[in-house]
Amino acid sequence: METAREVARALIAIGAIGFSVDKPVTFASGIVAPVYVDNRKFPFHPAEWTRIINGFADLLKKENLSVEVIAGVEAAGIPHSAALGFHTNTPSVFIRKKPKGYGMNKLVEGGNVSGKKVVLVEDLVTTGGSSLNAVRALQDEGAKVTDVIVIVTYGFPESVEAFKNANVTLHSLTSFPIILEEAQKLGKLSSEDAQIIEAWAQNPHHWREA
Repeated sequence: METAREVARALIAIGAIGFSVDKPVTFASGIVAPVYVDNRKFPFHPAEWTRIINGFADLLKKENLSVEVIAGVEAAGIPHSAALGFHTNTPSVFIRKKPKGYGMNKLVEGGNVSGKKVVLVEDLVTTGGSSLNAVRALQDEGAKVTDVIVIVTYGFPESVEAFKNANVTLHSLTSFPIILEEAQKLGKLSSEDAQIIEAWAQNPHHWREA
């Protein structure tokens, strides 16, 4: 739990958490939200990013995950997967969201994953769709993928169900409820706005209508 709180505080410290109750944003999934998470800021803040990469390495050890290749999803997952691969001296690859339309037209770039135990690195999980698409791309190349590690998960029921149905285990460094708790402790979020955001988290697809 302490690691989860440290990661939440790191996210808040670098401005990766945006609270926009008055001006909701729209996720790639179509969900309208009064908050957003921008993990792409981490490489600009080496001290906080080191906490993330060390956290991933500790997670691999804690969960006793056997890893032969570390994979990252284009584009936000790639810096974290590459840094983790370098840190742990493990080969790394990345997965395109769609073929580039020329050359080898591959989805998995960087090396052969056939028959290898691969762990996928993501920066953020909302509905789980992009992560599981990447898992399937790896599996289509013959990789053995049973685990995804992520900096933040919103914990939506649909993502929990999606990972369960895919027989893939999701491991996160921190979660959205912990981020909200830490933001309030640090005075970054009023209790009124926190209530609005908590209501959104309970019903993200229909929050705007409500």
